[in-house]
Amino acid sequence: MPLLFPLLSTLSSQHSLLNVALLTYRNLTVSFGGPRLLDDAGITIEKRERICLIGRNGEGKSTLLRIIDGEIKPDTGEIEAIPGLRIGKLDQEVPPHLKGTVFEIVADGLGPAAKVVAEYHRLVHEYDENQDDAIATRLDDLQEQLDRTDGWSLEHKVENILNRVELDGDALFSSLSGGNKRRALLARALTADPHILLLDEPTNHLDIPGIRWLEEFLRKADISLLFVSHDRAFIRRVANRIIDLDRGQLTSWNCEYQTYLMRKADLLAGEAKQQAVFDKKLAEEEVWIRKGIQARRTRNEGRVRSLLKMRVERAKRRNIIGNSSLSVNESQLSGRKVLTVDNVSYDWGNKPLIQNFSTVIWRGDKIGIVGLNGSGKTTLLNLLLEKLHPQKGSVTVGTKLEVAYFDQHRAQLDDKLSVAENVCPSGEMVTINGRPRHIITYLQDFLFTPETSRSPITKLSGGERARLLLARLFLQPANVLVLDEPTNDLDIETVELLEERLLDYDGTLLLVSHDRSFLDNVVTSTIALEGDGLVTEYNGGCEDWLEQFEARKAAEVLAAKVPASVAKDSEAIPAAKPARKLTNKEREALKTLPIQIKQLETEHASLSEKMASKEYYQDQNSDMAGDAKHLEQLEADTMAAYEQFEVLTEED
Repeated sequence: MPLLFPLLSTLSSQHSLLNVALLTYRNLTVSFGGPRLLDDAGITIEKRERICLIGRNGEGKSTLLRIIDGEIKPDTGEIEAIPGLRIGKLDQEVPPHLKGTVFEIVADGLGPAAKVVAEYHRLVHEYDENQDDAIATRLDDLQEQLDRTDGWSLEHKVENILNRVELDGDALFSSLSGGNKRRALLARALTADPHILLLDEPTNHLDIPGIRWLEEFLRKADISLLFVSHDRAFIRRVANRIIDLDRGQLTSWNCEYQTYLMRKADLLAGEAKQQAVFDKKLAEEEVWIRKGIQARRTRNEGRVRSLLKMRVERAKRRNIIGNSSLSVNESQLSGRKVLTVDNVSYDWGNKPLIQNFSTVIWRGDKIGIVGLNGSGKTTLLNLLLEKLHPQKGSVTVGTKLEVAYFDQHRAQLDDKLSVAENVCPSGEMVTINGRPRHIITYLQDFLFTPETSRSPITKLSGGERARLLLARLFLQPANVLVLDEPTNDLDIETVELLEERLLDYDGTLLLVSHDRSFLDNVVTSTIALEGDGLVTEYNGGCEDWLEQFEARKAAEVLAAKVPASVAKDSEAIPAAKPARKLTNKEREALKTLPIQIKQLETEHASLSEKMASKEYYQDQNSDMAGDAKHLEQLEADTMAAYEQFEVLTEED
């Protein structure tokens, strides 16, 4: 990665291999014409950290990732990095028009050597099918090149990574599902052995089992992560540090996500109190200055200067972005029975998506629809909305239904129109629950400024487009809401507000989502499409389905491994080994280990912060080698304590 800023001091090779910061940026400033996205901000990334970058839509999270990856040069900034730092990145969207096999796409991450490795891999398969002399000659040439350049180790590396992400290298990339394309691109990023992996909304387009797989993969990976995500369940499972981007400033929180939420709330409450005291004082001084003659006396010049300073300070203040104000435009009550599904079946080609499914949906039901990618979730929605007709069975629609539909592909938005025109094509007034409102005022509830409201939607980010579609959707009087992946690209605060509005909504809700926390907080029952046409209903949210689904899959895998002769004879399967009881010494260790771990992490964080400072390297009394060795020992002690705690917890 090129170093784009003035280099303060590259860490010496004596301690760069130990657990010192991999990368440190200071005094970062970035602006694209408006308020600064980064305002004299700084960030440090250490070995094996899994950092979640959190912030509102438009705060600059993706911009920061692009700076770290070297795609964007900031206005100002300084960098320290270990020699030979390697950075990999997985973007939000799959690049269009990628062609070739999965092996070729993944091998592309190796750089120039990839072409020889990929071509050899492809021609081997072609020769197996067509033993052509020209192919054989070309294979000999490629084999010679691979012998000369140690290319065989590169091929082995690609095969290893494909095994880790559980993909077939010979499959065409274009034939993969959206989730598996993301796996392939993750594998490509990993081929360069990055020290730091950047992930921008990694759960987008993944189904729930795919997200669970990614969580476990990242938790076990021996690399540092910096990722942006709105998926709270994913953040809780993966992140061990939070960095908060708020009004141009980066703040580090060395804790898990739930603790961060409480501490950030306390911080904002304290900030609000301080600002209230400041504003009251400023108001009092403004009254005083207007008295005229008193303020001009010599002995009051200091007070005047103080007032001028307060005015400047107040003008520079950046207030926290407000929350969206979502209000559903409810209509008349629907009939008590909303939908009756009787023995419905639907196939796509030769693939059964839905087989013999029956259910009744009542007024006020809040139903989540989950399943693997390609299992037929959107097809089921279209059957329920009568956009498709079942090949077998029937769907009977109740009376007085008024349906509002949120399309995950944002196809309902017109790029030729402005933000306001997309919501209100004719006129400037909208009606919310019987009350007229100006369209610009209404859009401010969804955090669109008057200037943005009059701009074309081509300038909007993915999160802003999602908010715009919600603004349009909630204008439509509806007693049935159908939401297909509504949380994609939304920031966490807007997702949580949407949760609150849906909980208060008296109508019927059909919700397709891969956001486990969102589903668990909103729905009362779950319809799961589990493959091969099987559709099952569960009481409760996503976790209830996921536990049973994964237990069943694990049982199937186990059954496949057990020989048929053994499976028939249940007595041949050995009884489970009883859990070992902990000794008194081990029980005491189980109590004291969390305290020990906290002390080790505190000491580690303090020493890391000290060694990351510019002053440390300017101080001739600094013991760089000794401190680096102590830092390495602290890390080893912490890892050993964690491992001991996990072992004792499992046996307890």
